[in-house]
Amino acid sequence: MKLNTPRWWYTRDARHGAVARILLKPLSWVWAAATARRIARAEPVDPGIPIISVGNLTVGGSGKTPVTREAVRLLHEAGVNAHILSRGYGGSLREPTRVDPMVHAAAEVGDEPLMLSHGGPTWIAHDRVAGARAAAAAGARVLVLDDAHQNPTLKKTLSLVVVDGETRGDEWPFGDGSVFPSGPMREKLHHGLARADAVVVLLPADASGVDPELMEAFGDLPVHVARLTPAGPPPRGPIIAFAGIAKPWKVERALDAAGAELIDFAPFPDHAAFRETDLSFLASHAERNHARLVTTEKDWFRLPPEWRSRVVSWPVKATFEDEAAFQALLLSALSHWERA
Repeated sequence: MKLNTPRWWYTRDARHGAVARILLKPLSWVWAAATARRIARAEPVDPGIPIISVGNLTVGGSGKTPVTREAVRLLHEAGVNAHILSRGYGGSLREPTRVDPMVHAAAEVGDEPLMLSHGGPTWIAHDRVAGARAAAAAGARVLVLDDAHQNPTLKKTLSLVVVDGETRGDEWPFGDGSVFPSGPMREKLHHGLARADAVVVLLPADASGVDPELMEAFGDLPVHVARLTPAGPPPRGPIIAFAGIAKPWKVERALDAAGAELIDFAPFPDHAAFRETDLSFLASHAERNHARLVTTEKDWFRLPPEWRSRVVSWPVKATFEDEAAFQALLLSALSHWERA
């Protein structure tokens, strides 16, 4: 059973969810210690091609997948044959597999790899080393890892950490700094930043800028700012939206900010498998309100095929404020690898 992401994870005020925080604290110590030990003991493997890691410090919801897709686009634009490698979370296939959107379903390869495969050659593998070797053998000249900052098995040329830059009131991307499950952190903030080469702060399309206090948290690390912008306007007329991502409330905010006529919004747990009963209820609700059903691009790929014609996908993309500087960062990492 999947559970919804607790909203109190992302508040700095420890009074929110205080009982749960206290009860879960011992488990968070175990999680943090196990992660630190696993990373410290690892002997990263060099697969013979440069590795660009796009990861985050929290449990989902930072925007790493749109950043991964944009990084690959910029590499392709520069003439670099970049492939993507994902663990394929939520998929049943474990062996190194090149994702074919005409053949594979989200249940086999995961929703995010299926979505990423429309932007470039994408592989899934439970064993990242085996996946990297398979991609290199197939002609990849650089590999972009999706969600691998805490995976130490491959030797990384460039490690990027994506941070959700939205701060509203007491909302903070790292919550009170607690590690999962008493907070959203995968590891302590300073541990994660110590292994990063640069930070990507992803802002909502309507945000004025990065919170100066958040910028201070990154110390001397280079920071590249991007915005999560809609690939197009939301459908006209009344809509009923739903989303099964780590922070579904952000989809509701984004639709409101884009001027959608939002009648209702239904949140689901991250990577939720939509049941026929759920979809039928939403369809009936939309019909009663003369509305259209809308969901995120990632959620759309997880829909049963017979439902995709009945639901509108609303894709978003990461748009960098200084695209040339971010592309230069990627290419300089490749140049450094070639000289090493």
